[in-house]
Amino acid sequence: MRDRKADNLVRKQLWLEQCAWANRRVMTPSELRLWSALKARQLGVQVRREVPLLDRFIVEFYAPSARLVIEVDGECHAERRGADARRDAALRSAGYHMLRIEAQLVMRSLSEAVTLVRAAL
Repeated sequence: MRDRKADNLVRKQLWLEQCAWANRRVMTPSELRLWSALKARQLGVQVRREVPLLDRFIVEFYAPSARLVIEVDGECHAERRGADARRDAALRSAGYHMLRIEAQLVMRSLSEAVTLVRAAL
């Protein structure tokens, strides 16, 4: 008989993968704008989109070689500050580096947003 805990973990991982796949199909304007500057190793490192991490989070952008998580914070994040802080703390404690960029900055000055990413790499 298979371990019930292992079955639940597999189900959760499959669910996260499906959510990440769905998220890759839809991007906010600010995410799309930043992605245009991050994709295809334009900064010298691979950056992936909508990546499941720690079996419970899906991050917007992830540079594996630097263990850098990049999140674009839009208006809805003002209401989620506590949840975002807990998520960031969990990721940091697992050895990931966090960079949060305001969506307004991405839309106003993409070059400034990219400078922040370069500095974090």
